Amino acid sequence: MATTVRRTVLTLLAAPLGAPNPLPALRPLDETHTLDERAKRDLPKDMARQIGYEPLRTVLPVQLLDGYGRERTPTAVDAVVIENERLCATVLPGLGGRIHSLHHKPTGRELLYRNPVLQPADFALNGAWFSGGIEWNIGATGHTTLACAPLHAALVPAPDGGVMVRLWEWERLRDLPFQVDLWLPADSDFLHVGVRIRNPHERPAPVYWWSNIAVEEHESTRVLAPADEAFHFGYERSLRRVPVPVHGGVDRSYPLRSEYPADYFYDVPVGARKWIAALDAEGHGLVQTSTDTLRGRKLFLWGSGRGGRRWQQWLTEPGTPGYAEIQAGLARTQLEHVRLDAEGEFSWLESYGPLAADPAVVHGDDWRAALAEAETRLAGALPRADVDVAYRAWLPFADAEPGERLATGSGWGALEVLRAGYKLPGTPFDEATLGDEQSPWRELLATGLLPTPRKVVPPGPSLVAPHWRDMLETAPAEPLTEYHLGVAQWHAGDLAQAVRSWERGLRLAPSRWPLLRCLAVADQHGEHTVRAAERYAEAFDDLCAERRDDGEAWTAATAALGREAIEALLDAGRTAEARGVWDRLLPAVRRRGRFRLLDARLLIAENRADEARTIFTEGFEVADLREGAEILGEVWAELTDDRLPDAYDYRMRPQE
Repeated sequence: MATTVRRTVLTLLAAPLGAPNPLPALRPLDETHTLDERAKRDLPKDMARQIGYEPLRTVLPVQLLDGYGRERTPTAVDAVVIENERLCATVLPGLGGRIHSLHHKPTGRELLYRNPVLQPADFALNGAWFSGGIEWNIGATGHTTLACAPLHAALVPAPDGGVMVRLWEWERLRDLPFQVDLWLPADSDFLHVGVRIRNPHERPAPVYWWSNIAVEEHESTRVLAPADEAFHFGYERSLRRVPVPVHGGVDRSYPLRSEYPADYFYDVPVGARKWIAALDAEGHGLVQTSTDTLRGRKLFLWGSGRGGRRWQQWLTEPGTPGYAEIQAGLARTQLEHVRLDAEGEFSWLESYGPLAADPAVVHGDDWRAALAEAETRLAGALPRADVDVAYRAWLPFADAEPGERLATGSGWGALEVLRAGYKLPGTPFDEATLGDEQSPWRELLATGLLPTPRKVVPPGPSLVAPHWRDMLETAPAEPLTEYHLGVAQWHAGDLAQAVRSWERGLRLAPSRWPLLRCLAVADQHGEHTVRAAERYAEAFDDLCAERRDDGEAWTAATAALGREAIEALLDAGRTAEARGVWDRLLPAVRRRGRFRLLDARLLIAENRADEARTIFTEGFEVADLREGAEILGEVWAELTDDRLPDAYDYRMRPQE
């Protein structure tokens, strides 16, 4: 059977993403994988240097996705199936290019954890993310902002004379184009994945990449990687070297033997073959290997404790197995960013397929013997030299122009190519993909003027890269231009100038609330709590006066600004004003779990603890609860000394 590629439609239970949050993401990045300076002292110097290399301040220019809920309905999802007589890969180009399923036909085994639902949760850098399959994480430490976004997809010639599927997009956090080529040779048990990241700019760029593979997790599941030590991150914001597989008296290569969620970044020797595998009680499972550029390997486990189990239930549905993640990245840890020189590129090849090993050896007490057994079986199934040969065979095809289009991504890459005239063989960003979001920026590029919207609407997304900031600085100082300029200046770290731009815009702005909200965030950053609360109150008043309807855009703006305003007013001790904001929220917004929690906080501030306790008793779900967030436990502790109910326990670390 020759390799075939076909389109199909899956029907999955899915919760809609909702509208993007229209408020620019000015606040510092809310990412759990951070270290303080003291924690870096004992790390290898190259690792510490890369951990400190251009960390993100915010997720600008990307918008936050926090408008989803928990109500799932059968939903049609476009998919692309790549298949030969031995392997069948199902890809979701509209959801970050995720590989949803990897089915091995001869054994009838699903090699991945295939989530039966699409339930967004607040794990991506910009919010919405879902679990399962193989995802491509690019940008900065954390899950990619493209987790729930469409990628461009097309057929291209494969090195063996067949066809392969190319996925590509413009990654906006670092302003870099990338591609993922999925190549399944005829009669092969292994799916090859060629990845290329290019830096078309005249300056170096920080690069982050981790391929994230979800695998089913059972009591007997063991994860193997060629290392005797790992760097452990346990959500206490520390990174320390530990032995592998046993530390603290527990064999951590079995994910369910740990109690709390944790990352283990394996310290794979420089000359060793790069691979990682997850094997079951019978010695069967998935193996991932690559060329040496992709040097890092990692195990993420949820553990067997209450919080980890609760998260697993949250991300899928009852009755489904749990999962662990095995991962592969450019650096040793996910806290690092790697320098890519101006006009340079990184490329490598990954391979995914089944592995069968002697269960008595891979589950034995001798770690070195288990690794040797797995590596010997891998060498028999896919020799290391064959991966290098496949990489060299793929490279000349990386520039091949796409043929039949399978899916369309965003227009942001087309805007950048239009601006700078980049030549990017193999990854065309056609002008036809430019849409409404890019339209005002295209006009700024052509005329030097940022157009004023024809009707009253929340402002669209800002652009913050240096070249766009320069254009905004030379454009006429209209209120909307000053708004976007201030966002770009804030992103660049020029906070004082950002405030001056927003204040200038405010003087003549017909729509004041976007500028007032930006100034309120600046006040919070400067610890001017009372002034921030006052500006938030004024901004919400202005939005309510301006709001035209209860459609998706205005509802998203009201919910986002209302939430921030209530929290700022509570921080300033202005409980009555906070309640006033709550009362003007749309009824559908007040019913959301996030706002039920806000109501409980308001009731506590109003000395109505019994009513706040009733909210917990009646039950609610905060759909956009952030990974690592402890707010549910903190509010509960204000009400009672009783044990936090299981339904609200998402703690990822031991209590202090």
